[in-house]
Amino acid sequence: MSFFLRPARSTDAGKIGAILTEAVTAQPWKPRLHTGAEDIAHAATMIDRGWVTVAEHLQKPLILGLLAREDDFIHAVFISPQARGEGVGRALMEDAKAHADTLRLWTFEANSGAQRFYQREGFAEVSRGDGSGNEEGLPDIQFLWQRKAKT
Repeated sequence: MSFFLRPARSTDAGKIGAILTEAVTAQPWKPRLHTGAEDIAHAATMIDRGWVTVAEHLQKPLILGLLAREDDFIHAVFISPQARGEGVGRALMEDAKAHADTLRLWTFEANSGAQRFYQREGFAEVSRGDGSGNEEGLPDIQFLWQRKAKT
């Protein structure tokens, strides 16, 4: 699958919001806290803040994935189901690594697929939470990536 990375535009908010909604719906362990409209508004806020990079299909206007990063903190990584295993997540993460010496993120304890992905990308677990620090109330894990010092 051919794709390219670009900064998200305000006109992408609907497509990104749909990816967020779909990701929650696909996980039976994750509570549905927001409406589709609220997901679109959240996507628009992240875009307006300049945090979002998207992977777009090369031949059609289809967003395959996104990464939202504020300085060294990754707020969100979502890959559409049809693009999983196609290198989209890796490309988005490599782009984020190119712009920071350290990256931090949280993922849910129940999200074992995301944990495997982050570990493959060189992230290490640094702490665990009991869910009191996130709105879902679910146990979570903090991961950290640091650029290796050049020798």
